[in-house]
Amino acid sequence: MWAYENVFYQIYPIGLTGAPRRNDGIAGKRLSRISRMIPHLKKLGIGAVMFNPLFESEGHGYDTIDMRRVDTRLGTNDELKDLVASFHAAGIRVMLDAVFNHVGRGFFAFEDVQKNRQSSPYCSWFNISFDGNSVYNDGFWYEGWEGHYELVKLNLYNPEVRRYLVDSALFWIREFDIDALRLDVAYLLNHDFIRQLKYETNAEKPDFFLLGEALFGDYNLLMKDGMLDSVTNYECYKGIYSSINSRNFFEISYSYNRQFGSEPWCIYQGRHLFSFVDNHDVTRIIDQLSDERNLRIAYGLLFSMPGIPCLYYGSEWGIHGKKEDGDHALRPSVERPKWNELTDFLAELCRVRAEETALSYGGYRNMQVTNSQLAFMRECNGGKIFAFFNLDDQAFSFQGDYLHGTFENLVDRKCLELHGSLAVDAREFVLLKLR
Repeated sequence: MWAYENVFYQIYPIGLTGAPRRNDGIAGKRLSRISRMIPHLKKLGIGAVMFNPLFESEGHGYDTIDMRRVDTRLGTNDELKDLVASFHAAGIRVMLDAVFNHVGRGFFAFEDVQKNRQSSPYCSWFNISFDGNSVYNDGFWYEGWEGHYELVKLNLYNPEVRRYLVDSALFWIREFDIDALRLDVAYLLNHDFIRQLKYETNAEKPDFFLLGEALFGDYNLLMKDGMLDSVTNYECYKGIYSSINSRNFFEISYSYNRQFGSEPWCIYQGRHLFSFVDNHDVTRIIDQLSDERNLRIAYGLLFSMPGIPCLYYGSEWGIHGKKEDGDHALRPSVERPKWNELTDFLAELCRVRAEETALSYGGYRNMQVTNSQLAFMRECNGGKIFAFFNLDDQAFSFQGDYLHGTFENLVDRKCLELHGSLAVDAREFVLLKLR
């Protein structure tokens, strides 16, 4: 699967392009700002881009009012078609964000219910009671997403609703030639609906990739046969920054081994979870870490662990953003890409990730764990890659029989002979391949 072998780059279009926070109905041509990022993404080594919502909505994109029209603030359907074609010409796949759990109050079917009440043919598209009232004084009660009543919950047990949503996904494939979908709040979606979506999108495009947002629980419930190809790995997202800040590598090594190790009780062997250190909903990694000097270690953990790594726009050059300052602080406008030492480092990691099969498909094995040091191995078809992390303020010497032979440092491409030990500098990450 192509998605397992690429680094993703996440873009929140309404934020990145500086679009108005509320849909003012004024046409914009802001998608061109995204197209200007393609050379930057190629240089960085990105293989796939993931767009958060870009269809017509009332505000932040997740309150959709038209699933088949690009948000007026961003541009037109034809402009999105051209944008996808430009990414494809650069060898970059495109994923869209599918918001299928809920819609905005301006969605056509909900407006029909507001107007025609019990006589509306769309009453069963939602979970409605005409014996109650809403916070908007509609004269009827309806289910909102997790208490947010600007987001009207769809009834995915209704075959008509499922048909409309699947047809929307097929429209996106046919109209824009997209390669993948991220399913928003996939943990709430009807499993029969997910199976139907998977079957029909793969019938349309055999290598079509489905990613689901999952915040907790057993990810296998969403990755059963005929369902999702991958889900978001929030367990390891938290484990990465938490283990660094607390100087407790036992936390993240336990999660890595629990998920991907070789023991029979390891739960995601052979799975390819979607890995990240920040996104549009959480504090930027640079602000999540108690010491910015540990950024290299955080990204080293992300790129060397099993899974599909994803970078969030702007974090590759170290921009800041804290969740407590609101969602808009996490989704800023970006004028032009910047390049610095961190970006150079991430470009090297993207290159290594693309070149080394063991990082895409290899198993996982802990080699050494202390509070401040971690070493593990990724192995595939006899190829062995070793990752080393040192959180201390002084160099640390890893010891072991496995540290014998000729190795290549995959980041700086230098070869070295080891005789049972490896010195790793303070607050540093080293990735070696056995030759």
